[in-house]
Amino acid sequence: MAANFFIPTPLPQQRSFDGVPFPAVLTSNHPQNLDGFLESIKTNKAKIESHLHSTGAVLFRGFPVNSAADFDRTVEAFGYEELPYVGGAAPRTNVVGRVFTANESPPDQKIPFHHEMAQVPEFPAKIFFFCEEEPNSGGETPIVLSHHIYNKMKEKHPKFVEKLEEHGLIYIRVLGEGDDPSSPIGRGWHSTFMTKDKAIAEERAARLGMKIEWSKDGAKTIMGPIPAIKFDETRQRKIWFNSMVAAYTGWKDSRNDPLKAVKFGDGSPLPVEVIEDCLRVMEEECVSVPWQKGDVVLLDNWAVLHSRRSFEPPRRVLASLCK
Repeated sequence: MAANFFIPTPLPQQRSFDGVPFPAVLTSNHPQNLDGFLESIKTNKAKIESHLHSTGAVLFRGFPVNSAADFDRTVEAFGYEELPYVGGAAPRTNVVGRVFTANESPPDQKIPFHHEMAQVPEFPAKIFFFCEEEPNSGGETPIVLSHHIYNKMKEKHPKFVEKLEEHGLIYIRVLGEGDDPSSPIGRGWHSTFMTKDKAIAEERAARLGMKIEWSKDGAKTIMGPIPAIKFDETRQRKIWFNSMVAAYTGWKDSRNDPLKAVKFGDGSPLPVEVIEDCLRVMEEECVSVPWQKGDVVLLDNWAVLHSRRSFEPPRRVLASLCK
């Protein structure tokens, strides 16, 4: 397959950071079937990864990926090891192979910016998304560069960032036994730890550095202190690697109060005005590309935070997590 099979293509929603278009958008003018596309991924993997390293996000548009099974084969073509979804908060359903639904919370709810599974020690390095059915309106997956947010917050709130770097964060979540699909964090402890045995759940939680406090009809999980700012070794820069905004603004349901969901690692509360300003900065600096059916997006979870806007159904976006 020709080395120029994938063509960088401009989109009006792209923004330029340090002279690099964000996200990278790859299309092709070569007619192809799915097998040809998958072979092209294998042949051009180094070039694709170069785009991912420089931008943090790659959108593949106009390729013959039409179903969950096609998406599963697409992810497999990259050869990345799958990461089991243990410890995450979002309700998800396995569709086929290594493919799951994205967060199944109701369409009228926004999902705030976050790095995938930033609240647990073992998180995916890469995330794939696939649009099987595009929404009537809304439903974008906005993305924003993590190091850019760190730099902005360091400039605007240096003392807050200094304390965040020193103490990290503690995350607290209350879980029922089963999943609650009406909640963006409605994953019950059975599916969170992939067991109905409390002893096994405690063992798996401990491996994540998480404590469990049991109640009559569920459990409270306490994670941390864990770092809120990490260092991206591959790019030699600090990143805003946490779920602070997501927890404080989005971890709300019948069991959870977002004001109690996250605090500094020393136990002190977070200043509301700084969290709200962080959310504003993320919204100002993000890029939001409307989904088209067949779109595949590859995100570097070390480089990019993502969110979800509310939407008018139908919308079906699938995901796959990789080490």
